[in-house]
Amino acid sequence: MSAEGGVFRAAGLIAVITVVSKLIGFLRDVVIAKYFGASLVSDAYFYAYQIPAVAILILGGVGGPFHSATVAVFSKIIDLKSGKPTQKAVELFRTFATLSSIVFAILGVLIFLFSDVIMGLIIGSGNPELVSLSSVHLKIMSPIMILGGIIGIYYGLLVTHNKFLLPNLSPTVMSAVIIIALIASKNNHSGLVLAIATAVGAFCQLIMQVPAVRALGFTFRPNFNFLNNPELKQIGELLFPAILSSTIGQIHIYIDMFFASKLQEGVWTAIGYANRVFQFPLGVLVTAFLVPLFPLFAKLVAQNAYSDITYYFKRGIGMLNFLSVPVVFLIALLGYDGIRLVFERGAFNSNATMLVSQALFYLSLGLIPYVFRDSVTRVYYSFNDSKTPFLIALCSIIAKIFFNCLFINVFKFGIGGITFSTTLVTLFNAVVLGVLVVKKIRLDYKSYFVDLFKMCFVSALCFCVLLPFEKLWNAADTGMLVCKLAVLTFGFLAAYFVLSLLFRIEFAKLLVRKIQKKEM
Repeated sequence: MSAEGGVFRAAGLIAVITVVSKLIGFLRDVVIAKYFGASLVSDAYFYAYQIPAVAILILGGVGGPFHSATVAVFSKIIDLKSGKPTQKAVELFRTFATLSSIVFAILGVLIFLFSDVIMGLIIGSGNPELVSLSSVHLKIMSPIMILGGIIGIYYGLLVTHNKFLLPNLSPTVMSAVIIIALIASKNNHSGLVLAIATAVGAFCQLIMQVPAVRALGFTFRPNFNFLNNPELKQIGELLFPAILSSTIGQIHIYIDMFFASKLQEGVWTAIGYANRVFQFPLGVLVTAFLVPLFPLFAKLVAQNAYSDITYYFKRGIGMLNFLSVPVVFLIALLGYDGIRLVFERGAFNSNATMLVSQALFYLSLGLIPYVFRDSVTRVYYSFNDSKTPFLIALCSIIAKIFFNCLFINVFKFGIGGITFSTTLVTLFNAVVLGVLVVKKIRLDYKSYFVDLFKMCFVSALCFCVLLPFEKLWNAADTGMLVCKLAVLTFGFLAAYFVLSLLFRIEFAKLLVRKIQKKEM
């Protein structure tokens, strides 16, 4: 059980780091909202940022394909007890990094040259001014593409060596640079300072990793040994389908961007803010548990210890659900007031608050399927299978288009239709992945659903009890709003925890034991 203790200790550290990172990210969004609200300028920036975000967040971020492929392969060839990597591991790193740099540099140049065409296709029927401004933002941020693969590889090497601090803390650098640039800038009307600061922050994010990776024994020199390299081939076999799968996930976003451009001004900005609020608990919880669990899964697969994988999967996803379910109900109870408190100032008005809170509500319904999907995907990757998640993601494109058309064009849900369709697609992916994984390993679904039902029932009870108080408590000023949110949140969580103990939800008792340090 020492491995479980190590996972929980690592999860606790990563949770703290991620909270700090997310809080700084929130501060960045608050500053952006203050200067630009939900407007054409903010829409242009967030439309353009989705392209480089593919590299630095989706492909190269923690949990992305480059990070996952690096962990899956290097965790099996690196002996952590020796202290230094073998020359074989170093050369594999250099070859992988060289190839990644070349490919992403070519993509960056193409994006710079054809930014007008790209933004015109994505925004669709959006007004010409929005397309033009988005294109300028994209040109400025196109160098970020070069960094994506390298950052992901560095993250993977650090995590393989149980170095969790920098991979989870370094994204705060970009946020800090954006905050400083906006405050210092005296001419924000075009929003170009946002694009420039984003590009500078991305380079700083890479530079932070270099000393730590060098200290592990990995120094970068160009290595063009691309052929007859079995380890690189193994990385490619895992990486290529995972990249396609992640890129398909990004296609969902481009589909949403196309539909959002047909709605009112500021819709895409509002969806972006809602997604970042949604990603706060999701990022803290999923990152905290899955980052240390994934290398453990990979090692257990190499040892054919399948029963241990089932055990740790149950414990990991069970704790994730225990912490996630009350978040869904809290967003339904206090989402509007929370958005009002965090964002409503300066150019961000009550109409923008309504847009963000509506998008957030429908998005939050997908939190539990999201947790399951990401958890079971790590099991596939541990078996060196990224093809199955890719094929399922490919099928989900059709589902995404169908649901968007249904809820936006037919039922006229507006901004809620976009985020609700995202929730349904996430559910689709989670169900299919969960069904097909039994071909590789048997997971304990019976206890999973029993525990999940108990958690939902307890959360629903807490919601029903506190809903009248939420309706009657009219918080007119900021002080009262803070008090309302603090009291109702604390009351909800306290009641949830006590009722969980009464209903014998094992993860409540496990959490108590971990806090009391009675278990390793």
